[in-house]
Amino acid sequence: MHQIGITTAVKKIQDLKKRIRAIQGGTAAGKTIGILEVLIDLAQRDESPKITSIVSESFPHLKRGAIRDFLFILESLNRFEEKRWNRTDSTYTFETGSKIEFFSVDEVGKVRGPRRDRLFINEANNVSFETFEQLEIRTNEIIFLDWNPVQEFWFYSEVKHREDTDHLIITYKDNEALNTSIIASIEQRKHRKGWWQVYGLGMLGEIEGKIYKDWDIIDEVPHYARLEKYGVDYGYTNDPTAIVAVYYFNGGYIIDEIAYQKGLSNKQIGDILLNCEQAPIVPDSAEPKSNDELKAYGLTTIPAEKGPDSVRNGIQLVQDQRISLTKRSVNLIKEYRNYLWKTDRDGKILNEPEHEYSHGMDAARYAISSILKKPNFVIPKASEPVASFYGDREMPF
Repeated sequence: MHQIGITTAVKKIQDLKKRIRAIQGGTAAGKTIGILEVLIDLAQRDESPKITSIVSESFPHLKRGAIRDFLFILESLNRFEEKRWNRTDSTYTFETGSKIEFFSVDEVGKVRGPRRDRLFINEANNVSFETFEQLEIRTNEIIFLDWNPVQEFWFYSEVKHREDTDHLIITYKDNEALNTSIIASIEQRKHRKGWWQVYGLGMLGEIEGKIYKDWDIIDEVPHYARLEKYGVDYGYTNDPTAIVAVYYFNGGYIIDEIAYQKGLSNKQIGDILLNCEQAPIVPDSAEPKSNDELKAYGLTTIPAEKGPDSVRNGIQLVQDQRISLTKRSVNLIKEYRNYLWKTDRDGKILNEPEHEYSHGMDAARYAISSILKKPNFVIPKASEPVASFYGDREMPF
């Protein structure tokens, strides 16, 4: 078997025997990959056809996570056959006749639909207990759950102590497939007690210093939402370029992920934005050459204002708003859930954000801060109604 199949994490997952097999773990522990490997192996060994459902909070989350990992595993093992992969239904049929299907829990008809033999709920902490129950009662055999233990959820109160539940905790040390740079990156955070408890040791905790809270995740941008601006945070080799659209709707702001990718040139960034509905663009002012290049493509750019405390003040400004993220904004959702204040070696929280999950959050802050900056008051012409001059926003006094 390929190197991907021999980690300690996989062996521990294979050893679980009870109906509900709950895998809690830290970052890079190999939870999802390990569970997928076990499910693939079972499907390939079935003596009669069986159905496995792999579900998550949204289909974009599945597509960029479990589906991508599933296809990677099959390709790594030289087992992928294009003819067996139904891209429309997101279903793979093995030689044995067994099928693995992918769907999101917001597809109510499928959650309450036909029975299955095996189930995997990926990042179960982002799925409701009611959804788990609906899926569980329609599953004949095995149920896998996985999650990062950032805080308590229904597993700990409703499922953990059931006689039919195995509960496994794994960490990055159980994943021998990790390269040394990832291990070093994880271990350099040992001094951050809250982070290390959850992501290093895989133990239940609550991440200290979370910056944003109480944002909503919505299906899509409503038809009548008004596009205000785009935010751009530049990256290239080590960091992704993040491009977000910000809409005003019903007294709050909606953030929608447009791009989140490493290696984008300024020309590619410009092309992406030129193919979107036009609105002013608020990029990072630290890259004036890039901003001038975007402007040369005919884009309206308003570089983000920076200065003393501009980051902290901008974060506070954003947090004071009612914010929603579209469910297709998978990278933004991940950043929102992991966007933290830095801490010193004594665990004291500092007034500076961590860099790791800051890219989309910075882009959103640039745009929203620009939108909410109070304009210099200009008396409208006598012929221009005040309401049309200011739209439906509050007057600046």
